[in-house]
Amino acid sequence: MALKIGQDAPSWKGINQHGDSISSEGLMGKKTILFFYPKASTPGCTVEACNFRDHYEDLVDKGFEVIGVSADSVKRQLNFSAKQKLNFSLIADEEKMIITAFEAWGNKKFMGKQYDGIFRHTYVIDELGKIEQVLEKVKTKEATEQILSLY
Repeated sequence: MALKIGQDAPSWKGINQHGDSISSEGLMGKKTILFFYPKASTPGCTVEACNFRDHYEDLVDKGFEVIGVSADSVKRQLNFSAKQKLNFSLIADEEKMIITAFEAWGNKKFMGKQYDGIFRHTYVIDELGKIEQVLEKVKTKEATEQILSLY
């Protein structure tokens, strides 16, 4: 279950892969793509992050700021970002404060097993902090295309 279009996006604050503080307050006035992914350097997450990397300029041209969020450590986010040459911030949300605020945490099933984990959700937040789009069924190879098709 994800948050809904038209809702105020939750306020949040986190640390990116470079140790810099980033917050929803600091992004007011900008359109933000906040994408949640299960784990840095895993196959699906790498494909998704590289899709955002490869289309980053197209997104910036449309006025978007791109930010990835997972429960990985700052060090793991930095390694992932460096290895994949990512050109956007990755938030290290080890306490899952942002992840839970955006309802991107819950019960999942994989190969017949149930466990708690991060849902691959993407939110587009407008300049005023309202949720403009919600993608709950993200296609890792087409993440940016899914967003750009809406604009």
